[in-house]
Amino acid sequence: MIRYALNCQAGHAFESWFANSAAFDKQVKRALVACPVCGSTKVEKAIMAPRLSRSDKADAAIEPVALPPTAPTPVPAAAAAKAPMAVMSPPERELRKKLKELRDHITRNADYVGARFPEQARKIHYGEIEHRSIYGEASPEEAEELHEEGIEFHPLPILPDEFN
Repeated sequence: MIRYALNCQAGHAFESWFANSAAFDKQVKRALVACPVCGSTKVEKAIMAPRLSRSDKADAAIEPVALPPTAPTPVPAAAAAKAPMAVMSPPERELRKKLKELRDHITRNADYVGARFPEQARKIHYGEIEHRSIYGEASPEEAEELHEEGIEFHPLPILPDEFN
């Protein structure tokens, strides 16, 4: 998994996780990545520092690595705000573990239908094809339409890899 800092055409800053850089490129090209503030699908990567995990401790924290000095880049006000951080307690680590188990169970036992998710979900809901567990992608607009039709679905939890 890889996390990207993103900006929309209106200057809103947000982050999102992707399986890899090719997955990001594919989703942006198909307008599947949308700004959570304004809904714009015209997004691009923002400059960000890489993060490396320490290997000298068993439960090492992830530390930011400073970038070499460069010419200052104008940063939108929204991007200048500090990102939320958390130190997880044992119950929170257990919840994270359960979310990962849920995601792994679904991806192992359900059929991946990709961008055909809305179409396949409708066919299953309306009894046009046999009921089965599926997962795939849907744009925010497609998800809203499915919800308005009363079709039950849930977003898959996206968690970073332990050593990313």
